[in-house]
Amino acid sequence: MHSNSKKTRIVVIGVGAVGSTTAYTLLLRHRMDELVLIDANKEKAIGDALDMNHGLPFLSKTKVWAGTYEDCREADIIIITAGAAQKEGESRIDLLKRNVAIYESITSEVLKYNKEGILLIASNPVDIMSYFTLKKSGWPANRVIGSGTLLDSARLRYLIGEKLQIDPRSVHAHIVGEHGDSELPLWSLANIAGTELHLKDSEKEEIFSNTKNAAYQIIKSKGATYYAIALALDRICTAILRNEAAILNVSTMLTDYHGISDVYLGVPCVIDHNGIREVLHLNINDEEKKLLNASAQKLKELISSIEL
Repeated sequence: MHSNSKKTRIVVIGVGAVGSTTAYTLLLRHRMDELVLIDANKEKAIGDALDMNHGLPFLSKTKVWAGTYEDCREADIIIITAGAAQKEGESRIDLLKRNVAIYESITSEVLKYNKEGILLIASNPVDIMSYFTLKKSGWPANRVIGSGTLLDSARLRYLIGEKLQIDPRSVHAHIVGEHGDSELPLWSLANIAGTELHLKDSEKEEIFSNTKNAAYQIIKSKGATYYAIALALDRICTAILRNEAAILNVSTMLTDYHGISDVYLGVPCVIDHNGIREVLHLNINDEEKKLLNASAQKLKELISSIEL
């Protein structure tokens, strides 16, 4: 990372619903001195930059512009939210292959100008996209971070808080594994300020079901999810830029994590100015280990099916 005297720059690649909302969230919270928007649709990026610039009289001083990959040169964090939408009749594997190809192209362009920043991956399936980005970039794993299960864990904490009438910020609970259908809640470690969760098994099942299916519900209602993931990405950026050593459930390359290696999964990690400083090895029970390994195996099979 760069010295404190340098202006902080964040680049957002892909300014669809998630990218533009993330950029706006970062701007509102003044996380950087310079904000660059890059999109294959240059006009969309120009429009978003203009729209944000017109609000600058109400905000802290920030330079915002629609840029090119060359503007990645000075970036501290490069957030990638770009990706293709599924076509009618297209299989998930075909979509994955197209998205991996898009990411290969993006990563190649970024690497021409930046070799010291942090890549923050948000496009789905985020664990697989993060894995291929790591392989393509050749960067150390601590600087290629997926948004992982940070949002899933926030959803879980919110729903537990709603059920127990407790501020969700005081709820300590984790979703780990794939950001997707094979994710799992770590009920064995869930607590409120160290005290036991007083939830029936049926209540836990309902809460987890609503957590796992939250995105489907939102997409059905309004077409896409973007507010909460933007806040999650902002949280990761803040931990990096402020060198917080915050513990966040991001997706990272695992090495002998409860027997799991060579796959990206969401687990609690210590995040500081270098990216991922440490992966926390949680003391989970046998059933949770089994489910986590199953999640890893599912992703490994998908990865092997789309190796380019």
